[in-house]
Amino acid sequence: MDILKKLTGELGIQQWQTQAAVQLIDEGNTIPFISRYRKEVTGSLNDEVLRTLNERLSYLRNLEEKKEQVLNSIEEQGKLTDELKAQILAAETLVVVDDLYRPYRPKRRTRATIAKEKGLEGLADVIRLQMIRRPLEEEAIAYISEEKGVATAEEAIAGAGDILAEAISDEADYRIYIRKLTFDEGMILSAAKDEKQASVYEMYYNFEEPVKRLAGHRILALNRGEAEKVLTVKLEAPEERILRFLEKKVIVRENPYTEPALKAVIEDSYKRLIAPAIEREIRNELTEKAEDGAIRVFGKNLEQLLMQPPIVGQVVLGWDPAFRTGCKLAVVDATGKVLDTVVIYPTAPQNKVAEAKAVLKKLIQKYHITLISVGNGTASRESEMVIVELLKELPVKVQYVIVNEAGASVYSASKLATEEFPNFDVGQRSAASIARRLQDPLAELVKIDPKSIGVGQYQHDMNQKKLSEALSGVVEDCVNRVGVDLNTASASLLEYISGISKTLAKNIVAYRETNGRFSDRKELLKVAKLGPKAYEQCAGFMRIAGGKNPLDTTSVHPESYEAAGKLLASMGYEKEDILSGALKGLSKKVKDYQRLSKELEIGEITLRDIVKELEKPARDPRDEMPKPILRTDVLEMKDLAPGMVLKGTVRNVIDFGAFVDIGVHQDGLVHISQITDKKFIKHPLEAVSVGDVVDVKVMSVDLQKKRIALTMKNL
Repeated sequence: MDILKKLTGELGIQQWQTQAAVQLIDEGNTIPFISRYRKEVTGSLNDEVLRTLNERLSYLRNLEEKKEQVLNSIEEQGKLTDELKAQILAAETLVVVDDLYRPYRPKRRTRATIAKEKGLEGLADVIRLQMIRRPLEEEAIAYISEEKGVATAEEAIAGAGDILAEAISDEADYRIYIRKLTFDEGMILSAAKDEKQASVYEMYYNFEEPVKRLAGHRILALNRGEAEKVLTVKLEAPEERILRFLEKKVIVRENPYTEPALKAVIEDSYKRLIAPAIEREIRNELTEKAEDGAIRVFGKNLEQLLMQPPIVGQVVLGWDPAFRTGCKLAVVDATGKVLDTVVIYPTAPQNKVAEAKAVLKKLIQKYHITLISVGNGTASRESEMVIVELLKELPVKVQYVIVNEAGASVYSASKLATEEFPNFDVGQRSAASIARRLQDPLAELVKIDPKSIGVGQYQHDMNQKKLSEALSGVVEDCVNRVGVDLNTASASLLEYISGISKTLAKNIVAYRETNGRFSDRKELLKVAKLGPKAYEQCAGFMRIAGGKNPLDTTSVHPESYEAAGKLLASMGYEKEDILSGALKGLSKKVKDYQRLSKELEIGEITLRDIVKELEKPARDPRDEMPKPILRTDVLEMKDLAPGMVLKGTVRNVIDFGAFVDIGVHQDGLVHISQITDKKFIKHPLEAVSVGDVVDVKVMSVDLQKKRIALTMKNL
């Protein structure tokens, strides 16, 4: 198989782009580096296309390796024909290669191998040829052997049937046809093991749907219900059509002596050997596709969450709510430094509201707190009531935000949090994290395993390795898109930078602690184990504010510094003008990019990127994202009424809709059918993303089940 040609067709790009991308990946370049700094070479392929290409490249290379192993194995057995070789080489999936290899794969002891040991292969051949002229029982007498353990003619016929059943099941063409027919016309059925048992799977207690129409979230729900032993799930194939197909293929002559035996063999082969294997394969394939879809949605949600705009320049009070153990507070300054921590007890059972308010007023006055970040966990509603009362009593303007605290407890108990805050308990660490995830969501959330952030669906049921790799890729893309301040970034943030491993991230921090601030990007080469290749990959994503070279504050790569210097000189500017904002109209001054790129000996795309960056150095792509909703008053679920129009923040997007936080501590669901009336959408992500601020109308409220149905239509 021509891998480059296959990738080019799948991705809908030019072959030279595929070739260039594969070469860059093979040379050890990272996806963010190729995406940002090798646009000329790849024709501006973005990180999403590059990651898909990398994934498929790995699969196709494994496929070619598998083909090689299979061909060698069959050749060693002396059974490789030109036709079989051509079929194996033309196979496009591992499943087809396995089908073709099945008859030649070394087998464990099966009913067929036992029958062969008993010398019944000859009888199997007689039945297969369908040419005998006497009853099968008479033919089988010759195979009775006390020594080999064949006592009767019936036993001999049964053994020969086992050999034939296995041979039929090993036929690749039959399997390929049956698999396709089962996928196209089969049904997935599920039933409850106990219909009286209440569970979240009630809609699947008597459920059936065509295999090819089954939505990803249903597949994952059925799998989970089955794993929890609430449901029985089975695949119903068009059995009659399959048996007729096999009979047509196997029974090639009319013979009253062999036909009944062959029909029984075909049925046994299908029901015992083929059907269970194909059901397993189809369900595995469905699960894999559903997982891939769920991982894509999870990744998109995670990206939106990580790219939420930071709230800068404010002193924030992080509030980790609780009942019995009290609410933990942490005051965090505008740079993320923890200034103070305290515990208050305004919630049950202590209910020391007046005392808590007095403490809060002192903290707000002392540290000039302007924003309170409240976790949305246990006792969050009660804490919010206290905060709203307090805000009415304050002479200064203070606002609050309810923050999704998913993963805060995981972080608080982690080794990383212990190293960061050795003298704090888990509650204090959690409060600091809740404050910081408002100030800089990206820098704080990278400290938490992406799977624990809570913006996915069925994340615990899927392939954890695949999920981790995909989500790490999302975090890596986000961190590199934003870039980091080399002098303030934590090791956990640095390790996501292109070319930087966990060890290098720690070495950068250690170097900083020993030698003080970095004043120049080149200084990175002095960091232990950070060589020229790692420097090439990471340098453009590391920013240095107030360093020796103003270009170090930008995302211009050091390899383009000479060209950037010449560009500035040709336009009558100095490097120092980068920091003063004097380059705002630079793009209007460049009349002919093509000519200028030749003069500067750089690519036109690179030149355009440099101009864009110099106009607005270290621009933060997060600034374009919707800002969080700041609140000063409280709304309860019982206050909601159908027809009410509210502003909310999208918290999670799943296959069948979006959950929106409207400030009542219970996210409302906007079903996919209620998201838009402007166009037809196949998936909610086509219209909304995590972090979006949206207008919603209340459709219905179920206080008992704590369900809120919302719509975004006709607003």
